Amino acid sequence: MNQDQQIMILEDKINRLEKELDKYTKEDKIKDDILIQQSKMAAMGEMIENIAHQYRQPLMEISTLLINIEAKIKLFGSISNDETLEMIDKSNFVLKYLSQTIDDFRNFFTLNKPKEHFAVTEAITTCVNIMKNTLLNENIKLNIIIKENCKIYGVKNEYIQVIINIVSNAKDSIVLNKIQNGQIDIKLYEKNNSCIVEILDNGGGIEINPIEKVFEPFFTYKKQNGTGIGLFMSKLIVEKNMDGVLEVSNQQNGACFKVKILK
Repeated sequence: MNQDQQIMILEDKINRLEKELDKYTKEDKIKDDILIQQSKMAAMGEMIENIAHQYRQPLMEISTLLINIEAKIKLFGSISNDETLEMIDKSNFVLKYLSQTIDDFRNFFTLNKPKEHFAVTEAITTCVNIMKNTLLNENIKLNIIIKENCKIYGVKNEYIQVIINIVSNAKDSIVLNKIQNGQIDIKLYEKNNSCIVEILDNGGGIEINPIEKVFEPFFTYKKQNGTGIGLFMSKLIVEKNMDGVLEVSNQQNGACFKVKILK
């Protein structure tokens, strides 16, 4: 076999390997897309619960305003223009809040959004808007500590999904362990040219070894009817889609998740 024939055989092998690699790359991409969609569906049930908590109080406020108007008309036969305008202003404020809530949830479920530079505080604010009434319903205090307002590059909704997944798991840990005075801290700061979000809870910590098993697909920890996909997808989004790092450790009273993204 001459040199030219050897080169041709080698080129043919390289071409076949490239085709196989391309095939496996496409299959991995399809699997990732399926897992992302499964993660969205798994989150939808909890999002519906969050929507219910989010809307209940504002709707009660509007109902109270209408009851007050009705009571004054029945008692006094009329209501002054100033009182009417005050009620309208209060109602408009509540309706504006509900409208913003709709946008938060709608944007969260929007697919195929492009990568962009965004302020991490915006993502945290959206997460808080979505989760705060659910946490309030469980008597869990949420503390936000912003040391630096850094910007990162990626798909904003996916990053929000990561923060929501971690906060939701912290909430579940506090509820399942029946912790009194439950608390979740979200800290934002910069270190070594990275934007870091720490999410700490006082839910008692994660009692598995090694602790990194919480990131395995379909692994559930104590939670009944859990899918085990939330933290797995969070790690996939952070490390594969945003070239970042997602870490977990146990602190004195609970778990600490760190989301590190290069600026």
